[in-house]
Amino acid sequence: MIIVTGGAGFIGSNLIHQLNQAGVRDILVVDNLAPAPNLSGPKFLNLAGLDYSDYMDKREFRAALKSGSLEAARIRAILHQGACSNTLEDDGRYMMDNNFTYSKELLHFAAEYKVPFVYASTAAVYGASTAFNEAPANERPLNVYGYSKLVFDNYVRRLMPTFKSTVVGLRYFNVYGPREQHKGRMASVMHHFTRQLKETGVIRMFEGSGGYADGEQRRDFVFVNDLARINMFFGGLLPKSPRRPTHAIVNAGTGQARTFKAVAEALMSVHGPGKIEYIPFPGDLKNRYQHYTQADIAGLRAAGYTDPFTPLEEGVKQTFAPDQPA
Repeated sequence: MIIVTGGAGFIGSNLIHQLNQAGVRDILVVDNLAPAPNLSGPKFLNLAGLDYSDYMDKREFRAALKSGSLEAARIRAILHQGACSNTLEDDGRYMMDNNFTYSKELLHFAAEYKVPFVYASTAAVYGASTAFNEAPANERPLNVYGYSKLVFDNYVRRLMPTFKSTVVGLRYFNVYGPREQHKGRMASVMHHFTRQLKETGVIRMFEGSGGYADGEQRRDFVFVNDLARINMFFGGLLPKSPRRPTHAIVNAGTGQARTFKAVAEALMSVHGPGKIEYIPFPGDLKNRYQHYTQADIAGLRAAGYTDPFTPLEEGVKQTFAPDQPA
């Protein structure tokens, strides 16, 4: 059995889809389907059409971890995508419980039973930095979300020499793809730009900020299917997966920053022509916004993952292909 936490979310549901494509169906999906004010739609829709063997609410799952009632011998890998990823969430107690304490519980379970453990970290740990390799000097989070992820990364770093099985943290950069209709404001710019283009014929993006001209802010946009494959690789679920335990915290991005204008152009090539309009930079994002990200993927390559990444234009085409969910 493979455990996917956050399995009804954006990345988790795409990961289950890719596991199904690889013939894997013995999957325990863990999530919290309670309504949340930051969501714009129900997450359960992401699970439609996916094949998995069981589902557990996150609270039930955490209780099972503590009680020892999970059948550890049957677990092939834990792919931990469950977290609060709202970068505007300021409740530090809630954020630390979801992103730090919950992750610690899973880590210790996986280490005790020697189960490969691959977890989602984030490029938000770099925050105000302009250098994006996995060095503590570059880790300067701008919000409690990034901070909570960094605290767990550092916890893993301290324990790394003791692990007997795979433990890999993946610092996701700007992820996009299908199945993010529920994410509200936290959805990718591909999702927001597409809605704007279809509804009004105009794509709105920020005026120049952070030293960048209008629409020239740059991000490392990574296609969600690529991240699914990286999870499967380190989880020991692909033919080319490492034969020995891997211990690493690495960036999961393409290594190539692209402008927001390039995103708009890629979308208009799929959905049809439109206009670009520049809007003032939001006050609530001041001092908590990354104007530029670009993954240094030397660590990822050194850890053994060598597959190429999907180019932005191709990823956009696949995201909005007729057979894809919203």
